[in-house]
Amino acid sequence: MPTSLRKRAVHLREYMDDPACDPVLLDRTYEQFRLINAVVAGWHGTYRERIKPLLSRETPSTLLDIGCGGGDLARALARWARKDGLQLQVAGIDPDERALAFALRTPNPDGVRFQRLNSSDLVDAAARFDFVISNHVLHHLDAEQLSDLLIDSELLCRTLAIHSDIRRSPVAYALFSVGTLPFFHRSFIRDDGLTSIRRSYTTAELRVAARRGWNVEAQSPFRNLLTFAASAAAKEAEPDADA
Repeated sequence: MPTSLRKRAVHLREYMDDPACDPVLLDRTYEQFRLINAVVAGWHGTYRERIKPLLSRETPSTLLDIGCGGGDLARALARWARKDGLQLQVAGIDPDERALAFALRTPNPDGVRFQRLNSSDLVDAAARFDFVISNHVLHHLDAEQLSDLLIDSELLCRTLAIHSDIRRSPVAYALFSVGTLPFFHRSFIRDDGLTSIRRSYTTAELRVAARRGWNVEAQSPFRNLLTFAASAAAKEAEPDADA
């Protein structure tokens, strides 16, 4: 068990972040994200509890997935909404051309739109979305990049922003290490997953790092959920009528 679990191991780098990493292993990693995210990321519950109640059968809503990787979560959200008879138009962005190439060649029956962009590019274009999300992005960022992402999310979001990430703990590290040991030998899933846990925030650390107006919750199992309610923030910013 790494002693560095007491602090974020921000010096570590994931294999898939290396531009020169093995492209075959990288593609297999993107393929396996669908299974990993379904097991550990908890997004179906987050969709049911936080996004679905705000969707309509008649009026389309829009959702942006920042750092979408191979696009499995973006496609899943579009699929869940369609199965529920709800209107949701999903877009996924990622600055990595390898991720975009994988996303574009993967079956996409629900018409998710994928683009090679940063969130700042959409801010510059004055784009707006009802929902802004990310999955497993926060632990990749330094303090300045995290602040920039949250500012971009506030500017892009009309209703709700949700950034979901791993919560660092020795138990999470041990369970992921043992649970993935028999599998994923021909991808970066296991090694990068363990690195991700070591780079990730505890709930207390994320509360310190987050901007004012953002809420941090510990989500089971071993997750942090960082949320921003745009309507509540706008109301808070309104001048006091009694002033």
